Amino acid sequence: MHTIVILALDQVIAPDLATPIEVFTRTRLPDGRAPYRIRVCAPTPTVDAGAFTLQAPYGLEALAEADTVFVPGRADPLLPLPAEAADALRDAAERGTRIASICSGAFVLAATGLLDGLRATTHWAAAPLLAELHPKIEVDPDVLYVDNGQILTSAGAAAGLDLCLHLIRRDHGSAVAADAARLSVMPLEREGGQAQFIVHDQPPVPRGSLFEPLLRWLEDNAGRDLTLAEIAAHVGMSTRTLNRRFREHTGTTPLQWLHRARIRQAQYLLEVTDHPVERIAGQVGFGSPTSFRDRFKRVVGTSPHSYRAAFQRNGG
Repeated sequence: MHTIVILALDQVIAPDLATPIEVFTRTRLPDGRAPYRIRVCAPTPTVDAGAFTLQAPYGLEALAEADTVFVPGRADPLLPLPAEAADALRDAAERGTRIASICSGAFVLAATGLLDGLRATTHWAAAPLLAELHPKIEVDPDVLYVDNGQILTSAGAAAGLDLCLHLIRRDHGSAVAADAARLSVMPLEREGGQAQFIVHDQPPVPRGSLFEPLLRWLEDNAGRDLTLAEIAAHVGMSTRTLNRRFREHTGTTPLQWLHRARIRQAQYLLEVTDHPVERIAGQVGFGSPTSFRDRFKRVVGTSPHSYRAAFQRNGG
């Protein structure tokens, strides 16, 4: 079983700490097994978490047994990093442990030197300070997360959820990641600046919502050449009213949602089948392989062939 250890330091940001606990605890393999175990550790028995005090069940020795370490953000990113925590993180990195930060947790990794020479991100408001204090880091404030292989960083708290789902996809493929996404509280999907291989699951729509049946219908009919007029007719609305009300409920337009659904289906097919890219393009509703490749690269950040190669290599 893959052990995830979350390092809690004084002034830890509670949502950053809770995100990996929530997501990885809910993750299940197709046979029902839990692939991850979660541990929370700290340099001291109790941790100041602002509105409350956290009692960590494990000390820093837990990092020695971690397969993945998560470093949540701290309310004050300029707080000094305890020397014993810095040493434990460096030792984990030397052992090849995967290490990921959420939000201002990047400042913790920066203080250890583990981000030197790497591209990294953090909350957009803190990105200039990270770049100023650590000029050896290539700070990118415009992405949700950066995956350097062993070392990963993410932006604000919501981007931490994107990062967790990305790691689940890396470890176990899109079907397991999609199941974890459905069981987790998902943010509205963001446009632009996404890092490679981001999981583009659609935002949830409450049960009983007017658009729940429509979204299911769109998923079931994503392979058809649907027009906005046909979608509007299906729900008995004008195209203008449908666009407005759909955006109010989901944060995007029907056609944009449909394109993302098609790309998500394509990601799954690229991972679990050997179908040629041209066949997959037709299966998910694109009129031509060229338009499919262009759309896939815009959304995912890489080509269908490169995506398939990466996930076949990682066992997805």
